[in-house]
Amino acid sequence: MALTKSDIELFDKAKAVIKRNFDDKMWNHTIGAAVRCKNGKVYLGVNCDGVHGSCAEYIAIGAAITAGEREFDSIVAVYGKGTDCQIAPPCGNCRQMLLEYAPDIRVIVTEEKSIGIKELLPYPYL
Repeated sequence: MALTKSDIELFDKAKAVIKRNFDDKMWNHTIGAAVRCKNGKVYLGVNCDGVHGSCAEYIAIGAAITAGEREFDSIVAVYGKGTDCQIAPPCGNCRQMLLEYAPDIRVIVTEEKSIGIKELLPYPYL
């Protein structure tokens, strides 16, 4: 599916959160994510690397859930700092988590395309 205007805005929010938090000294924060809920609210996250790190998608979904959200529309993750951000499709762990928490979510996988999580992870572990 082609990206909508709101998808591009979501992409811009993910770029902004990692631009503010990119850590090129310790490499603890290199991915930013933005998730849009069905009600239009957007929640952000950055990865927290370390011995037991968490991906940015987990952090963003966790922030939304903490705020009481349960219905999700779209998510995007980006790598990089400044204007050099690139979309980073979710890792296998994140794909499984997204399927479990948001089975109808659309994942922005390129600057031109989003895809349903069920299509992105056709054979989940359930």
